[in-house]
Amino acid sequence: MTFGDWPKGALRTVTTLWAAAILALAPQMVAAQDAAADSAPEAAVEAVAEESGAAATSESSGYTPMGPEMIKGQPTSFEDDAWASIDFQDQYTDDGEFAYKMHTYLLMPIITAISLFVLGLILFVVVRYRRKANPEPSKTTHNTFIEVVWTLVPVLILVGIAVPSITLLARQYETPPEDAVTIKAIGYQWYWGYEYPDNGGFEVISNMLPEDDAIAAGLPAQLAVDNRMVVPANTPLRIQTTAADVIHAFAVPSLWFKIDAVPGRLNERLLTIKEPGIYYGQCSELCGARHGYMPIAVEALPRDEWEAWVLTQPGGTVGEAAEEAAEDAESAADAAEAGDEAAVEEAEAAEAAAE
Repeated sequence: MTFGDWPKGALRTVTTLWAAAILALAPQMVAAQDAAADSAPEAAVEAVAEESGAAATSESSGYTPMGPEMIKGQPTSFEDDAWASIDFQDQYTDDGEFAYKMHTYLLMPIITAISLFVLGLILFVVVRYRRKANPEPSKTTHNTFIEVVWTLVPVLILVGIAVPSITLLARQYETPPEDAVTIKAIGYQWYWGYEYPDNGGFEVISNMLPEDDAIAAGLPAQLAVDNRMVVPANTPLRIQTTAADVIHAFAVPSLWFKIDAVPGRLNERLLTIKEPGIYYGQCSELCGARHGYMPIAVEALPRDEWEAWVLTQPGGTVGEAAEEAAEDAESAADAAEAGDEAAVEEAEAAEAAAE
């Protein structure tokens, strides 16, 4: 007997049982999803505990995590400094300083002057050409001189603005030099991963710290993370961004840096941080329910301290060892493309020996 041959009463009974089962399991499914969503902060706490437990080892190798006194790039509250809360953050890159000066000393004066000039014209027209002072309205429809002026002046202003604007755009998309340190920022829902392909290919996973833990450590809530993106200061960085799921955006305002992280695409930009410190940012592309809870924390160290930190990471390499490992990986990739299995095995063996 087929399903269609069942009596209507039996079909009704089976349908009722299925509906009851779904309703009974629905709360458990929701609870499981909530538990999975809440597991990220707990994992972050465990990671902090592991990181603090490994701090002594890091110190013995020459690396000590920076404390809250080294925070340089973060938002300012209105209560702390009303003016700073509405202004750009202090800038710690050459591009950031150039952009800030352009905004403060070029764009703002021009905008202010134009706004006051237009306001003055409006007030003049309201008073001078009001109905009581002009019972018979003017019949003038054209004024060649005025029309030439209000065409040429805006053009000259835009040309004056265009020169530094194009300069800034060109600076922001300057190609990283060959010796730049490559760091790949990978956006996940909803945390960041930082991969170091030039230094052994290890990846650091970064989750936001729970608010209580951040405050207890003297760090800003909803900005502090368990594992920061550690980079060398005064060194060209090749920042590459991609994403594992949806579009994210890697943005750090105090470094004048923002670049999209798109699945299946590798974006790249040059970044050079002028001085050591901690700089905070956030994902700037709406990426889902926890979009507001995937902050970015960049820790810039002196070069020797950064190399010491790299050596504390699993498989981390610096100097000649890192260059040899990168060359071996490139040789393996080339051999794989050429279909040379023997060369692939040889390159992989050399890479393993280097590690």
